[in-house]
Amino acid sequence: MSSANEESRLFRTANRLAVFTVIYNLAEGIISLWRGSADETLSLFGFGMDSLIEVVSALGVWHMIRRISAGQEEKRDVFERRALQITGSSFYLLTAGLILTAAVDLYYGHRPETTLWGTVISLVSLGFMGELIRRKTRVGRALHSDAILADAACSRVCAYLSLVLLAASVGYQVTGIGSLDSLGALLLAWFSWREARESFAKARGLCCSCGCAPKGASA
Repeated sequence: MSSANEESRLFRTANRLAVFTVIYNLAEGIISLWRGSADETLSLFGFGMDSLIEVVSALGVWHMIRRISAGQEEKRDVFERRALQITGSSFYLLTAGLILTAAVDLYYGHRPETTLWGTVISLVSLGFMGELIRRKTRVGRALHSDAILADAACSRVCAYLSLVLLAASVGYQVTGIGSLDSLGALLLAWFSWREARESFAKARGLCCSCGCAPKGASA
């Protein structure tokens, strides 16, 4: 297979991974919001909101990959910067909402109906995120694409959020301590705050903890 054909194949794979990320986050967000609301589980509800916000960011990544595959630079265009700004603003709102609601729940000693769905959804998410990280990293390295590698690193952050949800959900199931759900939501709020800062930093073309481009590479 020629080098050009191999590169084209890799970009098609990267595009499919980006589209799958959008669809998966959308489905995960809707189901998490539904079950989180029905079970009065704040950590699962917050996780669902995070997933839906990530859809906007994932659309920006998909748009970037399409441009790169067409031979354009990896620098962010107006659409991507606007998507990141919307994502950052939404994460700041989510952070404030989670902190406020968790504080109220802790004060009144609120207990979720069940956290079984939080356990199930977090385990499914960890499985999918692990495979996405592996595939995106492999494609990003093969194409020497800082943008795709940064996207893989951000999928890793999603895996961390799944671990937080899993710990809060299993912890409540085992101990029955209602405050664990609120504490899990506060941890999600911390991650949301970090993601908000990073979204605005990426919109300005700055380095962030999701994934930094090597020296000399395009931001």
